Amino acid sequence: MDRYAVIGHPVEHSKSPLIHAAFARQTEQQLEYGKIQAPLDGFAGTVADLRARGYLGANVTVPFKFEAYALASELTERALNAGAVNTLSFKDGSIQGDNTDGVGLVRDILHNLKFPLAGKRVLLLGAGGAAEGVLGPLLEALPAKLWIANRTVEKAEAMAGRAGKAVLVPEASSFEALAGQVFDVIINATSSGLSNDKLPLPVGLFAPEALAYDMMYGREMPFMVYARAEGVQHIADGLGMLVEQAAEAFYIWRQVRPDTAPVIKALRES
Repeated sequence: MDRYAVIGHPVEHSKSPLIHAAFARQTEQQLEYGKIQAPLDGFAGTVADLRARGYLGANVTVPFKFEAYALASELTERALNAGAVNTLSFKDGSIQGDNTDGVGLVRDILHNLKFPLAGKRVLLLGAGGAAEGVLGPLLEALPAKLWIANRTVEKAEAMAGRAGKAVLVPEASSFEALAGQVFDVIINATSSGLSNDKLPLPVGLFAPEALAYDMMYGREMPFMVYARAEGVQHIADGLGMLVEQAAEAFYIWRQVRPDTAPVIKALRES
């Protein structure tokens, strides 16, 4: 039986085992997928142990994505652009690192929500690891404008600067400096949902028929409450992104692409 796992700290809440088990049943793949809580100072040792035990790969969640990037002996272009790794493959004595977060987000927006990104005005809230992981695929979707806003403007500016090879160079600002701007898609990549903090966003940011997307999931986030108060009709959380990024990792490992729609539906119903 081929074995995989998700590594994090904490990791008890992870839905990845449920998702990959559903993918395996659907595609008739023989595999086991577990969850492993690594010590905060023991990520590299945990990976070494998995490799020694014959595991073929692992997903990586907070707070180890940057350590996974440093540990990988080979990195995909997506991982290099993101500066972080959430999918490891163990093969031929090497550790291959990839990042499926951005493609998961874009697929959820385009295919599940059926909301276009090409030619749209897109605002990305936050300049941490979550935002870094999705910036490249968002730019590849060819929006008319992509704006990065963060509490610390310097972090947003640095992140925009690292996207220098893109056709579209992102703009950067503080949250407050967004006043007067209007966007078709606003994506919250901050951790405000964890602390239940309300972001200091001005009113009037949403264009008619805009999409408000929070990358976190599991409950009504403060950003989603803000969007409803602004009259936004199209509001989504990150559950679809979670399943889509898992599907991309599954494809990397198994070369089979599962159907995500029934898995998303089952998770919503549960």
